Amino acid sequence: MTVHVRFAPSPTGALHIGSVRTILYNYLLAQKADGRFILRVEDTDQKRLVASAEAYILESLRWLGIVPDEGPEQGGPFGPYRQSERIALYRQYIQPLLDGGHAYYAFDTPEEIETMRERLKAAKVDHPPYNAISREWMRNGLTMPAEQVQEWIAAGKPYVIRLKVPHKELIRFKDGVRGWVKVDTATLDDKVLMKSDSWPTYHFASVVDDHLMQITHVIRGEEWLPSTPIHILLYRYLGWADQMPQFIHLPLLLAPNGTGKLSKRHADQYGFPAFPITWSSPDLTVEKSFREAGYLPEALWNFLALLGWNPGTHQEIFTKQGLIEAFSLERLGKSGVKFDIAKAKWFNQQHIKKQGPTAWANYFITEATKENITCSQQEAMAICNLVKDRITFPNDFWQEGRFFFFDPVDYDAELIQKKWKQQTKEELVAFTQRLTDLATWDVHAIKEVLQTMPGIRPVLRMALTGGVAGPDLTETIALLGRAKTHKRIEAFMLNGYRDA
Repeated sequence: MTVHVRFAPSPTGALHIGSVRTILYNYLLAQKADGRFILRVEDTDQKRLVASAEAYILESLRWLGIVPDEGPEQGGPFGPYRQSERIALYRQYIQPLLDGGHAYYAFDTPEEIETMRERLKAAKVDHPPYNAISREWMRNGLTMPAEQVQEWIAAGKPYVIRLKVPHKELIRFKDGVRGWVKVDTATLDDKVLMKSDSWPTYHFASVVDDHLMQITHVIRGEEWLPSTPIHILLYRYLGWADQMPQFIHLPLLLAPNGTGKLSKRHADQYGFPAFPITWSSPDLTVEKSFREAGYLPEALWNFLALLGWNPGTHQEIFTKQGLIEAFSLERLGKSGVKFDIAKAKWFNQQHIKKQGPTAWANYFITEATKENITCSQQEAMAICNLVKDRITFPNDFWQEGRFFFFDPVDYDAELIQKKWKQQTKEELVAFTQRLTDLATWDVHAIKEVLQTMPGIRPVLRMALTGGVAGPDLTETIALLGRAKTHKRIEAFMLNGYRDA
Protein backbone atom coordinates (compact mmCIF):
# COMPACT_ATOMS: atom_id res chain seq x y z
CA MET A 1 0.00 0.00 0.00
CA THR A 2 1.26 3.49 -0.84
CA VAL A 3 2.24 5.45 2.24
CA HIS A 4 -0.27 8.23 2.93
CA VAL A 5 0.39 10.69 5.75
CA ARG A 6 -1.38 13.88 6.66
CA PHE A 7 -0.99 17.07 8.59
CA ALA A 8 -4.38 18.28 9.74
CA PRO A 9 -4.18 21.69 11.40
CA SER A 10 -7.09 23.51 12.97
CA PRO A 11 -6.96 27.10 11.63
CA THR A 12 -7.54 28.73 14.99
CA GLY A 13 -4.23 30.59 15.23
CA ALA A 14 -0.61 30.67 14.16
CA LEU A 15 1.41 27.55 13.39
CA HIS A 16 3.56 26.69 16.43
CA ILE A 17 7.11 25.48 15.89
CA GLY A 18 6.21 22.17 17.57
CA SER A 19 3.64 21.60 14.84
CA VAL A 20 6.31 22.33 12.25
CA ARG A 21 8.30 19.38 13.61
CA THR A 22 5.21 17.17 13.24
CA ILE A 23 4.78 18.37 9.65
CA LEU A 24 8.44 17.65 8.96
CA TYR A 25 8.33 14.05 10.20
CA ASN A 26 5.22 13.36 8.13
CA TYR A 27 6.81 14.90 5.07
CA LEU A 28 10.10 13.05 5.52
CA LEU A 29 8.30 9.71 5.73
CA ALA A 30 6.22 10.45 2.63
CA GLN A 31 9.28 11.50 0.66
CA LYS A 32 11.37 8.55 1.85
CA ALA A 33 8.64 6.05 0.93
CA ASP A 34 7.66 7.77 -2.32
CA GLY A 35 4.25 8.26 -0.75
CA ARG A 36 1.73 11.10 -0.44
CA PHE A 37 1.76 14.00 2.01
CA ILE A 38 -1.75 15.38 2.48
CA LEU A 39 -2.70 18.72 4.02
CA ARG A 40 -6.20 18.64 5.47
CA VAL A 41 -7.70 21.72 7.13
CA GLU A 42 -9.80 20.72 10.14
CA ASP A 43 -12.00 23.79 10.42
CA THR A 44 -15.04 22.36 12.16
CA ASP A 45 -14.53 24.46 15.30
CA GLN A 46 -16.25 27.46 13.79
CA LYS A 47 -16.36 29.42 17.05
CA ARG A 48 -12.56 29.55 17.31
CA LEU A 49 -11.87 29.89 13.57
CA VAL A 50 -9.36 32.60 12.59
CA ALA A 51 -10.03 33.70 9.03
CA SER A 52 -6.42 34.19 7.92
CA ALA A 53 -4.94 31.22 9.82
CA GLU A 54 -5.20 28.89 6.84
CA ALA A 55 -3.35 31.37 4.63
CA TYR A 56 -0.70 31.67 7.34
CA ILE A 57 -0.24 27.90 7.46
CA LEU A 58 0.04 27.65 3.68
CA GLU A 59 2.59 30.46 3.48
CA SER A 60 4.61 28.89 6.29
CA LEU A 61 4.78 25.62 4.35
CA ARG A 62 5.89 27.45 1.21
CA TRP A 63 8.73 29.13 3.11
CA LEU A 64 9.77 25.81 4.63
CA GLY A 65 9.83 24.22 1.19
CA ILE A 66 7.23 21.60 2.12
CA VAL A 67 4.78 21.13 -0.73
CA PRO A 68 1.73 18.91 -0.08
CA ASP A 69 0.89 16.33 -2.71
CA GLU A 70 -2.78 16.94 -1.96
CA GLY A 71 -4.53 19.75 -0.16
CA PRO A 72 -6.80 22.80 -0.46
CA GLU A 73 -4.53 24.40 -3.08
CA GLN A 74 -3.44 21.26 -4.96
CA GLY A 75 -6.70 19.33 -4.88
CA GLY A 76 -6.55 15.55 -5.22
CA PRO A 77 -8.59 12.37 -5.41
CA PHE A 78 -9.82 12.50 -1.79
CA GLY A 79 -11.01 16.08 -1.70
CA PRO A 80 -12.36 18.41 -0.65
CA TYR A 81 -9.55 19.04 1.83
CA ARG A 82 -11.40 21.39 4.19
CA GLN A 83 -13.64 19.62 6.66
CA SER A 84 -16.20 22.43 6.48
CA GLU A 85 -16.79 21.30 2.88
CA ARG A 86 -17.33 17.66 3.93
CA ILE A 87 -20.17 18.08 6.44
CA ALA A 88 -22.74 16.07 4.47
CA LEU A 89 -20.27 13.20 4.27
CA TYR A 90 -19.86 12.97 8.06
CA ARG A 91 -23.60 12.79 8.54
CA GLN A 92 -23.65 9.66 6.38
CA TYR A 93 -21.24 7.89 8.72
CA ILE A 94 -22.87 8.86 12.02
CA GLN A 95 -26.04 6.94 11.24
CA PRO A 96 -24.40 3.45 11.20
CA LEU A 97 -23.02 4.18 14.67
CA LEU A 98 -26.49 5.08 15.94
CA ASP A 99 -28.09 2.09 14.26
CA GLY A 100 -25.49 -0.27 15.69
CA GLY A 101 -25.93 1.00 19.24
CA HIS A 102 -22.43 2.47 19.35
CA ALA A 103 -23.58 6.07 19.60
CA TYR A 104 -26.55 7.81 21.18
CA TYR A 105 -28.38 11.12 21.35
CA ALA A 106 -27.80 13.22 24.47
CA PHE A 107 -30.04 16.14 25.40
CA ASP A 108 -28.27 17.28 28.57
CA THR A 109 -27.84 20.99 29.09
CA PRO A 110 -24.43 22.38 30.13
CA GLU A 111 -25.91 23.04 33.56
CA GLU A 112 -27.03 19.44 33.95
CA ILE A 113 -23.61 18.14 32.95
CA GLU A 114 -21.96 20.47 35.45
CA THR A 115 -24.30 19.26 38.19
CA MET A 116 -23.35 15.66 37.37
CA ARG A 117 -19.64 16.51 37.53
CA GLU A 118 -20.03 18.30 40.85
CA ARG A 119 -21.81 15.25 42.22
CA LEU A 120 -18.89 13.04 41.20
CA LYS A 121 -16.35 15.48 42.60
CA ALA A 122 -18.18 15.36 45.92
CA ALA A 123 -17.72 11.59 45.77
CA LYS A 124 -13.95 12.14 45.39
CA VAL A 125 -13.85 11.29 41.68
CA ASP A 126 -11.00 13.06 39.89
CA HIS A 127 -11.79 14.39 36.41
CA PRO A 128 -15.44 13.26 36.48
CA PRO A 129 -16.33 11.61 33.16
CA TYR A 130 -19.54 11.33 31.19
CA ASN A 131 -19.28 7.56 30.87
CA ALA A 132 -20.96 4.19 31.30
CA ILE A 133 -21.89 5.00 34.91
CA SER A 134 -22.74 8.69 34.88
CA ARG A 135 -24.68 8.52 31.60
CA GLU A 136 -27.30 6.47 33.44
CA TRP A 137 -28.25 9.61 35.40
CA MET A 138 -28.55 11.84 32.36
CA ARG A 139 -31.09 12.70 29.67
CA ASN A 140 -30.03 10.70 26.65
CA GLY A 141 -31.09 7.98 24.25
CA LEU A 142 -29.98 5.29 26.67
CA THR A 143 -32.21 6.42 29.53
CA MET A 144 -35.20 7.80 27.60
CA PRO A 145 -37.87 5.85 25.66
CA ALA A 146 -37.12 5.72 21.93
CA GLU A 147 -40.40 7.46 21.16
CA GLN A 148 -39.53 10.38 23.38
CA VAL A 149 -36.10 10.69 21.77
CA GLN A 150 -37.70 10.97 18.32
CA GLU A 151 -40.29 13.45 19.60
CA TRP A 152 -37.60 15.68 21.08
CA ILE A 153 -35.54 15.54 17.88
CA ALA A 154 -38.64 16.40 15.81
CA ALA A 155 -39.44 19.25 18.21
CA GLY A 156 -36.00 20.74 17.62
CA LYS A 157 -34.59 20.21 21.10
CA PRO A 158 -30.81 20.67 21.08
CA TYR A 159 -28.79 17.49 21.27
CA VAL A 160 -25.34 16.06 20.65
CA ILE A 161 -24.39 12.57 19.56
CA ARG A 162 -21.99 10.75 21.87
CA LEU A 163 -19.88 7.64 21.43
CA LYS A 164 -21.03 4.78 23.65
CA VAL A 165 -17.74 3.72 25.21
CA PRO A 166 -17.90 0.18 26.65
CA HIS A 167 -17.54 -0.20 30.40
CA LYS A 168 -14.28 -1.65 31.76
CA GLU A 169 -12.83 -2.95 28.51
CA LEU A 170 -9.07 -3.07 27.97
CA ILE A 171 -8.01 -1.52 24.69
CA ARG A 172 -4.57 -2.50 23.41
CA PHE A 173 -2.80 -0.89 20.51
CA LYS A 174 0.75 -0.73 19.27
CA ASP A 175 2.24 2.72 19.04
CA GLY A 176 5.14 3.20 16.62
CA VAL A 177 7.22 4.89 19.32
CA ARG A 178 6.02 3.46 22.63
CA GLY A 179 5.21 -0.11 21.67
CA TRP A 180 2.12 -1.72 23.19
CA VAL A 181 -0.21 0.63 25.06
CA LYS A 182 -3.11 -0.50 27.26
CA VAL A 183 -6.04 1.71 28.26
CA ASP A 184 -9.04 0.81 30.44
CA THR A 185 -12.21 2.29 28.95
CA ALA A 186 -13.37 3.13 32.50
CA THR A 187 -11.01 6.12 32.24
CA LEU A 188 -12.59 7.43 29.02
CA ASP A 189 -15.41 9.87 28.33
CA ASP A 190 -18.31 9.15 26.00
CA LYS A 191 -16.87 11.68 23.57
CA VAL A 192 -19.17 13.95 21.60
CA LEU A 193 -19.06 12.95 17.93
CA MET A 194 -21.58 15.45 16.53
CA LYS A 195 -22.18 18.82 18.16
CA SER A 196 -25.52 20.51 18.62
CA ASP A 197 -24.95 22.46 15.41
CA SER A 198 -24.70 19.10 13.54
CA TRP A 199 -21.00 19.63 12.90
CA PRO A 200 -18.59 16.82 13.75
CA THR A 201 -15.95 17.00 16.45
CA TYR A 202 -12.28 16.37 15.82
CA HIS A 203 -12.47 12.76 16.99
CA PHE A 204 -15.18 11.72 14.56
CA ALA A 205 -14.21 13.78 11.51
CA SER A 206 -10.53 12.89 11.68
CA VAL A 207 -11.22 9.14 11.82
CA VAL A 208 -13.64 9.30 8.89
CA ASP A 209 -11.24 11.41 6.84
CA ASP A 210 -8.18 9.32 7.69
CA HIS A 211 -10.03 6.23 6.47
CA LEU A 212 -11.39 7.80 3.30
CA MET A 213 -8.02 9.38 2.47
CA GLN A 214 -6.32 6.00 3.01
CA ILE A 215 -3.97 7.35 5.68
CA THR A 216 -1.43 4.65 6.55
CA HIS A 217 0.47 6.46 9.35
CA VAL A 218 -0.90 8.97 11.85
CA ILE A 219 2.14 10.86 13.10
CA ARG A 220 1.18 13.38 15.76
CA GLY A 221 2.20 14.79 19.13
CA GLU A 222 2.23 12.84 22.37
CA GLU A 223 -0.66 14.91 23.68
CA TRP A 224 -2.98 12.98 21.34
CA LEU A 225 -2.05 9.60 22.83
CA PRO A 226 -5.02 9.59 25.31
CA SER A 227 -7.43 10.12 22.41
CA THR A 228 -6.22 7.10 20.46
CA PRO A 229 -8.48 4.53 22.24
CA ILE A 230 -11.51 6.60 21.20
CA HIS A 231 -10.31 6.55 17.60
CA ILE A 232 -9.68 2.80 17.74
CA LEU A 233 -13.25 2.24 18.95
CA LEU A 234 -14.55 4.32 16.06
CA TYR A 235 -12.53 2.28 13.56
CA ARG A 236 -13.94 -0.88 15.11
CA TYR A 237 -17.57 0.29 15.17
CA LEU A 238 -17.42 1.63 11.61
CA GLY A 239 -16.10 -1.72 10.36
CA TRP A 240 -12.65 -0.43 9.46
CA ALA A 241 -10.55 -2.15 12.11
CA ASP A 242 -8.52 -4.05 9.50
CA GLN A 243 -7.59 -0.80 7.75
CA MET A 244 -6.48 1.19 10.78
CA PRO A 245 -3.37 3.34 10.28
CA GLN A 246 -0.26 2.91 12.37
CA PHE A 247 -0.21 5.42 15.21
CA ILE A 248 3.05 7.20 15.98
CA HIS A 249 3.03 9.64 18.89
CA LEU A 250 6.04 11.94 18.93
CA PRO A 251 7.93 12.85 22.10
CA LEU A 252 7.17 16.25 23.56
CA LEU A 253 9.21 19.32 22.76
CA LEU A 254 10.13 20.64 26.19
CA ALA A 255 10.94 24.14 27.43
CA PRO A 256 14.69 24.94 27.49
CA ASN A 257 14.79 24.22 31.22
CA GLY A 258 12.95 20.93 30.74
CA THR A 259 9.87 22.02 32.68
CA GLY A 260 6.83 21.18 30.64
CA LYS A 261 5.77 21.32 27.02
CA LEU A 262 7.29 24.12 24.94
CA SER A 263 4.93 27.09 24.63
CA LYS A 264 4.90 30.66 23.36
CA ARG A 265 5.35 31.75 26.94
CA HIS A 266 8.66 29.88 27.08
CA ALA A 267 9.70 31.40 23.77
CA ASP A 268 9.00 34.89 25.10
CA GLN A 269 10.77 34.08 28.36
CA TYR A 270 13.95 32.83 26.65
CA GLY A 271 13.86 35.28 23.76
CA PHE A 272 13.38 33.09 20.69
CA PRO A 273 10.59 32.78 18.10
CA ALA A 274 7.73 30.34 18.50
CA PHE A 275 6.40 30.53 14.92
CA PRO A 276 7.87 29.99 11.45
CA ILE A 277 7.00 33.32 9.76
CA THR A 278 5.82 36.81 10.64
CA TRP A 279 2.23 37.71 9.78
CA SER A 280 -0.03 40.70 10.02
CA SER A 281 -3.75 40.65 9.34
CA PRO A 282 -6.86 42.02 11.07
CA ASP A 283 -7.37 38.75 12.97
CA LEU A 284 -3.86 37.29 13.27
CA THR A 285 -0.56 38.94 14.15
CA VAL A 286 2.77 37.15 14.52
CA GLU A 287 5.70 39.42 15.32
CA LYS A 288 8.64 37.17 16.17
CA SER A 289 9.40 34.37 13.74
CA PHE A 290 12.23 32.15 12.57
CA ARG A 291 12.16 33.49 8.99
CA GLU A 292 12.40 37.13 9.99
CA ALA A 293 15.02 36.33 12.64
CA GLY A 294 17.24 35.06 9.83
CA TYR A 295 16.96 31.29 10.10
CA LEU A 296 17.27 29.32 6.87
CA PRO A 297 14.55 26.73 6.12
CA GLU A 298 17.12 23.98 5.68
CA ALA A 299 18.70 24.84 9.05
CA LEU A 300 15.29 24.66 10.71
CA TRP A 301 14.68 21.27 9.07
CA ASN A 302 18.02 20.03 10.38
CA PHE A 303 17.44 21.37 13.90
CA LEU A 304 13.86 20.12 14.27
CA ALA A 305 14.51 16.71 12.73
CA LEU A 306 17.07 15.93 15.43
CA LEU A 307 14.65 16.88 18.23
CA GLY A 308 13.20 13.43 18.74
CA TRP A 309 14.92 11.47 15.97
CA ASN A 310 18.50 10.39 15.45
CA PRO A 311 20.19 8.92 12.39
CA GLY A 312 22.08 6.25 14.34
CA THR A 313 25.40 7.90 13.51
CA HIS A 314 27.37 10.90 14.75
CA GLN A 315 26.35 12.96 11.74
CA GLU A 316 24.64 16.25 12.62
CA ILE A 317 24.59 18.34 9.45
CA PHE A 318 22.08 17.20 6.87
CA THR A 319 20.77 18.68 3.67
CA LYS A 320 17.04 18.36 3.07
CA GLN A 321 17.65 15.43 0.72
CA GLY A 322 20.04 13.89 3.21
CA LEU A 323 17.34 13.95 5.89
CA ILE A 324 14.86 12.30 3.55
CA GLU A 325 17.31 9.51 2.76
CA ALA A 326 18.31 8.96 6.41
CA PHE A 327 14.87 9.21 8.03
CA SER A 328 13.18 6.18 9.57
CA LEU A 329 10.38 5.79 12.08
CA GLU A 330 12.38 3.21 13.99
CA ARG A 331 14.82 5.85 15.22
CA LEU A 332 12.22 8.12 16.80
CA GLY A 333 12.75 8.48 20.55
CA LYS A 334 10.31 8.22 23.45
CA SER A 335 11.64 10.89 25.79
CA GLY A 336 10.82 14.57 25.67
CA VAL A 337 13.51 16.78 24.14
CA LYS A 338 14.61 20.21 25.38
CA PHE A 339 14.35 23.02 22.85
CA ASP A 340 17.88 24.44 22.71
CA ILE A 341 17.88 27.67 20.71
CA ALA A 342 21.69 27.85 20.90
CA LYS A 343 21.78 24.63 18.90
CA ALA A 344 19.35 26.09 16.38
CA LYS A 345 21.71 29.03 15.91
CA TRP A 346 24.63 26.66 15.44
CA PHE A 347 22.76 24.79 12.71
CA ASN A 348 22.02 28.11 11.04
CA GLN A 349 25.72 28.99 11.08
CA GLN A 350 26.65 25.68 9.49
CA HIS A 351 24.05 25.93 6.74
CA ILE A 352 25.02 29.50 5.92
CA LYS A 353 28.63 28.38 5.52
CA LYS A 354 27.48 25.54 3.24
CA GLN A 355 25.77 28.00 0.91
CA GLY A 356 29.00 29.35 -0.55
CA PRO A 357 30.37 32.82 -1.32
CA THR A 358 27.85 33.85 -3.97
CA ALA A 359 24.92 33.52 -1.57
CA TRP A 360 26.90 35.30 1.15
CA ALA A 361 27.66 38.17 -1.19
CA ASN A 362 24.01 38.51 -2.14
CA TYR A 363 23.06 38.83 1.54
CA PHE A 364 25.75 41.46 2.02
CA ILE A 365 24.82 43.52 -1.02
CA THR A 366 21.13 43.46 -0.10
CA GLU A 367 21.84 44.89 3.36
CA ALA A 368 24.43 47.36 2.04
CA THR A 369 21.91 48.74 -0.43
CA LYS A 370 19.59 49.58 2.48
CA GLU A 371 22.28 52.00 3.71
CA ASN A 372 22.90 53.40 0.22
CA ILE A 373 26.25 51.63 -0.11
CA THR A 374 27.28 50.33 -3.52
CA CYS A 375 29.40 47.21 -3.37
CA SER A 376 30.63 44.96 -6.18
CA GLN A 377 30.02 41.22 -6.11
CA GLN A 378 33.78 40.59 -5.94
CA GLU A 379 34.27 42.98 -3.03
CA ALA A 380 31.28 41.56 -1.17
CA MET A 381 32.56 38.01 -1.62
CA ALA A 382 35.98 38.95 -0.25
CA ILE A 383 34.50 40.66 2.83
CA CYS A 384 32.03 37.85 3.48
CA ASN A 385 34.73 35.21 3.20
CA LEU A 386 36.73 37.12 5.81
CA VAL A 387 33.87 37.40 8.34
CA LYS A 388 32.04 34.11 7.64
CA ASP A 389 33.20 32.43 10.85
CA ARG A 390 31.49 35.16 12.88
CA ILE A 391 28.09 34.76 11.22
CA THR A 392 24.90 33.32 12.73
CA PHE A 393 22.26 35.01 10.55
CA PRO A 394 22.44 36.34 6.97
CA ASN A 395 22.27 40.01 7.96
CA ASP A 396 25.30 39.44 10.20
CA PHE A 397 27.46 39.57 7.07
CA TRP A 398 26.72 43.27 6.75
CA GLN A 399 26.87 43.96 10.47
CA GLU A 400 30.28 42.29 10.69
CA GLY A 401 31.64 43.81 7.48
CA ARG A 402 30.11 47.29 7.32
CA PHE A 403 33.22 48.84 8.93
CA PHE A 404 34.94 48.51 5.55
CA PHE A 405 32.67 51.32 4.29
CA PHE A 406 32.43 53.57 7.36
CA ASP A 407 35.41 55.19 9.05
CA PRO A 408 35.33 54.83 12.85
CA VAL A 409 33.97 57.88 14.67
CA ASP A 410 33.98 56.56 18.25
CA TYR A 411 36.63 54.59 20.07
CA ASP A 412 36.54 52.49 23.23
CA ALA A 413 38.15 54.82 25.79
CA GLU A 414 38.45 52.02 28.36
CA LEU A 415 40.37 49.80 25.95
CA ILE A 416 42.65 52.67 24.93
CA GLN A 417 43.41 53.47 28.57
CA LYS A 418 44.21 49.81 29.18
CA LYS A 419 46.31 49.15 26.08
CA TRP A 420 47.92 52.52 25.41
CA LYS A 421 51.60 52.53 26.31
CA GLN A 422 54.10 55.39 26.23
CA GLN A 423 55.55 54.12 22.99
CA THR A 424 52.23 53.24 21.28
CA LYS A 425 52.05 56.39 19.16
CA GLU A 426 55.61 55.92 17.99
CA GLU A 427 54.84 52.29 17.13
CA LEU A 428 51.78 53.32 15.13
CA VAL A 429 53.85 55.86 13.23
CA ALA A 430 56.54 53.27 12.59
CA PHE A 431 53.96 50.71 11.52
CA THR A 432 52.41 53.17 9.09
CA GLN A 433 55.82 53.93 7.62
CA ARG A 434 56.58 50.22 7.23
CA LEU A 435 53.30 49.80 5.36
CA THR A 436 54.17 52.78 3.14
CA ASP A 437 57.44 51.11 2.22
CA LEU A 438 55.80 47.84 1.16
CA ALA A 439 56.38 47.13 -2.51
CA THR A 440 53.38 44.81 -2.66
CA TRP A 441 50.17 45.10 -0.66
CA ASP A 442 49.25 41.55 0.27
CA VAL A 443 48.53 39.42 3.32
CA HIS A 444 52.01 37.87 3.44
CA ALA A 445 53.85 41.21 3.39
CA ILE A 446 51.50 42.83 5.92
CA LYS A 447 51.77 39.84 8.24
CA GLU A 448 55.56 40.11 8.31
CA VAL A 449 55.31 43.77 9.35
CA LEU A 450 52.67 43.10 12.01
CA GLN A 451 54.70 40.26 13.53
CA THR A 452 57.50 42.66 14.42
CA MET A 453 55.23 44.78 16.66
CA PRO A 454 52.48 42.55 18.11
CA GLY A 455 51.82 44.84 21.06
CA ILE A 456 49.91 47.36 18.97
CA ARG A 457 47.31 44.86 17.69
CA PRO A 458 44.42 45.83 20.03
CA VAL A 459 44.88 49.56 19.45
CA LEU A 460 45.44 49.05 15.75
CA ARG A 461 42.20 47.09 15.44
CA MET A 462 40.39 49.90 17.27
CA ALA A 463 41.89 52.46 14.89
CA LEU A 464 40.93 50.54 11.76
CA THR A 465 37.52 49.08 12.66
CA GLY A 466 36.30 51.01 15.69
CA GLY A 467 35.79 47.70 17.51
CA VAL A 468 37.61 45.53 19.99
CA ALA A 469 37.04 42.24 18.12
CA GLY A 470 36.66 41.17 14.56
CA PRO A 471 38.05 38.99 11.78
CA ASP A 472 41.74 38.30 11.19
CA LEU A 473 43.57 41.63 11.50
CA THR A 474 46.14 40.97 8.78
CA GLU A 475 43.48 40.07 6.23
CA THR A 476 41.37 43.03 7.36
CA ILE A 477 44.28 45.42 6.63
CA ALA A 478 44.89 43.82 3.26
CA LEU A 479 41.24 44.16 2.28
CA LEU A 480 40.90 47.73 3.57
CA GLY A 481 43.65 48.78 1.21
CA ARG A 482 46.61 51.07 1.61
CA ALA A 483 44.75 54.40 1.44
CA LYS A 484 42.00 53.56 3.98
CA THR A 485 44.48 51.99 6.38
CA HIS A 486 46.70 55.09 6.43
CA LYS A 487 43.74 57.44 6.67
CA ARG A 488 42.18 55.63 9.64
CA ILE A 489 45.43 55.34 11.59
CA GLU A 490 46.10 59.05 11.10
CA ALA A 491 42.57 59.94 12.22
CA PHE A 492 42.96 57.79 15.30
CA MET A 493 46.26 59.40 16.28
CA LEU A 494 44.65 62.81 15.95
CA ASN A 495 41.50 61.98 17.91
CA GLY A 496 41.32 58.51 19.35
CA TYR A 497 44.04 58.47 21.99
CA ARG A 498 43.62 61.96 23.50
CA ASP A 499 42.33 60.59 26.80
CA ALA A 500 45.00 57.90 27.03
